[in-house]
Amino acid sequence: MTGETPGAGRFRPARRLIEGWALFGGLVLFAVVAVNAWSILAGWLANAPFPGDFELTEMGTAVAVFAFLPYCQLVGANVSADIFTMRASPWQVALMSLLAALVAFAFSVLLIWRMWLGLIDYRTYTEFTGILEIPIWWAFVPVLASLALLLLASFITLTEAIAALKSKRSA
Repeated sequence: MTGETPGAGRFRPARRLIEGWALFGGLVLFAVVAVNAWSILAGWLANAPFPGDFELTEMGTAVAVFAFLPYCQLVGANVSADIFTMRASPWQVALMSLLAALVAFAFSVLLIWRMWLGLIDYRTYTEFTGILEIPIWWAFVPVLASLALLLLASFITLTEAIAALKSKRSA
């Protein structure tokens, strides 16, 4: 894998899992686009659009977006402010990377906790979508898997940031 930091081989299976999960998110997004295209064409050609396409769009888009988060964390594709790093020393950049990884780790723990409680509530009160009557809690399962992988990706980037900070300090 290109761009791997030294010593990252121990996380190779986790990296592969996170990459595969992002590809799954891409397939879900492709399916959302296909359902929407089918619905538009069916509505235009036969005046029979796909019922509940917006419900599938809402759920599918949420699942896809959350599936991309671990990969973005892993490869450093999250939002960054280069204005802070363009004049910083390598040690300062490593320190900012460490802080960003800590924030991502804490944020993923918080999201797992809150989404888990949301899953429990939606299962308890059995809320369904309006047209297709899909249980809403179904979308929480892959989202929670994504957040668990985000936690793993945050741990990986945190350990890499600590190693980078140590190497910059000794240099």
